[in-house]
Amino acid sequence: MNSRVKELDFLKCIFIILMIIFHLVYIGDSYPYAKQVVYTFHMSAFLVISGYLNNVNKEIKVFGQSLLWIFIPYVCMETGYVIMSAILPVREKVTELSAGLLLHKAIIAPMGPYWYLHTLMLCNASYYLMYRMTNKWKGITRFILLGILLYGLSELKLLTFANAIYFLAGVAIRQSGNNIIRIFQPSLLALFPLIILCYFPENLNRGTLAGVTITYLVISLLLATYTYLTEQIKRILLYIGSNTLVILLFSPVFTILSKLYLPLFAFDATGICFTIVSVVFVICGCFGVTYIFDRLHISPYFLGKKQMLPPYSSAD
Repeated sequence: MNSRVKELDFLKCIFIILMIIFHLVYIGDSYPYAKQVVYTFHMSAFLVISGYLNNVNKEIKVFGQSLLWIFIPYVCMETGYVIMSAILPVREKVTELSAGLLLHKAIIAPMGPYWYLHTLMLCNASYYLMYRMTNKWKGITRFILLGILLYGLSELKLLTFANAIYFLAGVAIRQSGNNIIRIFQPSLLALFPLIILCYFPENLNRGTLAGVTITYLVISLLLATYTYLTEQIKRILLYIGSNTLVILLFSPVFTILSKLYLPLFAFDATGICFTIVSVVFVICGCFGVTYIFDRLHISPYFLGKKQMLPPYSSAD
């Protein structure tokens, strides 16, 4: 997995854009059913991809460093998000700010989009621990034990098992030796069962079989559309998809700022113009902050990389 997989970067781009769109409060309130549909699959698909790309064949020092450089930006941004929620008039309001609350949010119950990094760290650590400790056991036994461990963490309220299942699915694909693109067969026909499933609200739950099916069908449909894109559009989308971490980290700052210019789009009742402008604003803002971090040499201390915003390098 040293080279990037173009199709996976494309999927990550689409899912991070959907995350941005429905983190815009105005859009989420205007289109609650669409938000419910998207929330059924977008982060679930991210977890499948994360489980698939995770490599446990690392020395413990290397793995520990990779985990550390998720933890540091996670703690910084989660702490900032909680403090910001106590100061600004946001929906997810914090009424009383304290050191205990900050610790609870960082370790137990993160706020905002950072729950994904919290879940990812727990899943990564569990995966590495289980597969390194049981390296002489059969694959299916190790996989079952990993599932039991993640279920135990869910019982301790450290993560949601429905989310862990998607990570486990990615791990299963990786351990089977199959290419993830072959598992999620590209098909435009996936649109029809997808529409039928999404028509019924009871299916819009990532923790159900219907939710799993919706996630599969969305990935299948998106992979089919990828082949019809021009090379120029692909380059843009792939670059965004290869830098989703910095968008996840910094996007809450810019989604909140987008409220300032919302009145300028009062002429568009659909919210489409506001959405397009905001997606560009958020992505450019995230990349702008990342560029500043790179130029000020903050990146090595924040994400463990000399340059957080590298040129895109695709797979052959």
